[in-house]
Amino acid sequence: MDLKLTGKTALVTGSTAGIGLAIAKRLAAEGADVVIVGRSQAKLDEAAKIITSATTSKVAPGIRAVLADAATAEGAAVLHRVVPTVDILVNNLGIYESKPFTEITDADWLKFFEVNVLSGARLARQYFPDMLERNWGRIIFIASESGLVVPPDMIHYGMTKTAQLAISRGLAALTKGTGVTVNSILPGPTRSEGIVDFLKSVASDPSLPPEEMEAEFFRNERSTSLLQRMIEPEEIADLVAYVASPLSAATNGAALRVEGGITPTIA
Repeated sequence: MDLKLTGKTALVTGSTAGIGLAIAKRLAAEGADVVIVGRSQAKLDEAAKIITSATTSKVAPGIRAVLADAATAEGAAVLHRVVPTVDILVNNLGIYESKPFTEITDADWLKFFEVNVLSGARLARQYFPDMLERNWGRIIFIASESGLVVPPDMIHYGMTKTAQLAISRGLAALTKGTGVTVNSILPGPTRSEGIVDFLKSVASDPSLPPEEMEAEFFRNERSTSLLQRMIEPEEIADLVAYVASPLSAATNGAALRVEGGITPTIA
């Protein structure tokens, strides 16, 4: 299927590893010019090589790597100066951890809000007006099933994902009658950078082999999962690529699940 992304410019935050890198690869494979952003030049260079090598010979997308911290106002300003216009904005940048509620400090709350929520809101504020003026654009927030069913050991994280859903839906309401759409994607637990350390933090025995920790996690922590395994980043990227494309014009203001059936509600 041709997603008709050739010639489109896509900015993906948190794009040097995990879900973000998979999204950047998928968009580039569809012919989009992809902008990746990160705080490490070495990681940016490596990600750019991975994306370029993953594209087919029939497409030759442009890959731009911007050294900036997208979680800060300064980083957002750098991005806007270097890349003043985008067709697709994927707000993927995010952090997570397991932590007892009584141990979550004020600093923790503020850090999670700054990185997971405010970073995307800033970038949307920068690029949304131009999308409306050009009458075409895609803004996609990579939220989480935790925004619907908040894990008791990740309440600060769940709060940020619920906030992303609110921003996405509210922003979508401002696109009425235009060619701009705003949607959220809700992944479940995904096999990405740092997942082994996370599994160790919730495992009964951190010395267990990774596959046993994963099985225990789904048995004890995410028993409602129908998939009963980690989602692969590429499985998230496939849905994002469709939502980013012109083919998804009738999908707007939606919270689309790719979470392995964890959420047992009709929300």
